[in-house]
Amino acid sequence: MSVNEFVGHFLTKAHHPTPLGGRNAKHEGWSNPILKRSDHTTLEAPQRRGRNLVETVGQRLRNAIAKGDLKPGDKLPSESGLTQQHQVSRTVIREAIASLRADGLVEVRHGVGVFVLAPQAGLQKGFRSVDSNRVSSIIEMLEVRAAIEIEAAGLAASRSSPAQQELIFECLDTMNRQIAAGSSTVESDRAFHLAIADSTNNPRFRELLEAIGQQMIPRSLLQEEDVDISPPDYLSQIQSEHSLIARAIADGDDSAARDAMRTHLKGSQQRYRALIRRS
Repeated sequence: MSVNEFVGHFLTKAHHPTPLGGRNAKHEGWSNPILKRSDHTTLEAPQRRGRNLVETVGQRLRNAIAKGDLKPGDKLPSESGLTQQHQVSRTVIREAIASLRADGLVEVRHGVGVFVLAPQAGLQKGFRSVDSNRVSSIIEMLEVRAAIEIEAAGLAASRSSPAQQELIFECLDTMNRQIAAGSSTVESDRAFHLAIADSTNNPRFRELLEAIGQQMIPRSLLQEEDVDISPPDYLSQIQSEHSLIARAIADGDDSAARDAMRTHLKGSQQRYRALIRRS
């Protein structure tokens, strides 16, 4: 079953979820004016046409790296410098850098800058082989994510700091705003899962997820330019599942966190398997 055929089924078979949930009242008012946000820089809601600009800037930077204009170890211009160079907003630059970082092309060093990484062979290349024309290939990727992220959620519940938990909730808030605005949530969804990986305080979890690349979020295969074509009720269902994961982590309940992540990722697998059976 091709992705194009899948879209038709997807738009008509979405679940009817519980309403969008914000954070638990227990976690309201978590803003920390002195918290320095880490390199999760995809959290601002993009403008409706921002996706095209993100992809354009990202491709320019990828081309510069591929041609050797930007070599391993080179430092990219500052955010303001890239903004002026490409004549786009800071949000576009942040999302483009986040995309490069997710694909293992650059490294963000806090307080220093963004640096080009040496090409990585083997594991990362293998994870990029998701076939967007085969729903079964997407399921394979989701199974790998489940093996990684269920345990990551449990460790995050046991080890995360208040600042890391706050970042997870910021990702939730960003997705809520983007859903309300009709903007794509793909990048902020990925930022949510990477924030959980970071909250394990074991860098290998982030490395494994970043090795999967942009296709870590299957909806990226169904996105039309900067518009997420997923039905609102489907996005609401996903967001409800995200909220349960975040609350369990913030409560320090490692068992509930694992269960919530298992429900989330196994549910995605079941939805895609149902499409295969109907095809």
